[in-house]
Amino acid sequence: MSNFMKEALKEAEKALKKEEVPIGAVIVKDGQVIARGHNKRENLQNAIKHAEIIAIEKACKKLNSWRLEGAEIYVTLEPCPMCAGAIANARIKKVIYGADDTTADDHLCEAILKSSRLNHKVIMEKEECEQAKHLLQQFFKDKRKHH
Repeated sequence: MSNFMKEALKEAEKALKKEEVPIGAVIVKDGQVIARGHNKRENLQNAIKHAEIIAIEKACKKLNSWRLEGAEIYVTLEPCPMCAGAIANARIKKVIYGADDTTADDHLCEAILKSSRLNHKVIMEKEECEQAKHLLQQFFKDKRKHH
């Protein structure tokens, strides 16, 4: 597992401690982490406060630009359609994710990132992260146990 995925995993663990779905993201540019994010949807009661969106917002602020050209995002779970759209619109060059979204098998994220409607295509690759998968599985197992 790369150091950047380990950093994303640390963010996921922060989310877990706040009883959020444990997903974390870091944005890397020129070999340096420039932004971090973890899910805050429940605590902020805001549907769009996913790890990727938070990291993108922070990276844009840091670079004083909405264009994150040349940047990569490491995220512990395959992005949802909303986040895939934000990643493409931010001009991020590459998504590296640790675990597949097992709730869907339609490859929608990849379709969004490669859509001919967009003027920016994003490379997507998986970096297997068993810890991310385990965190998510345990989180939902615990949720079902308490309901």
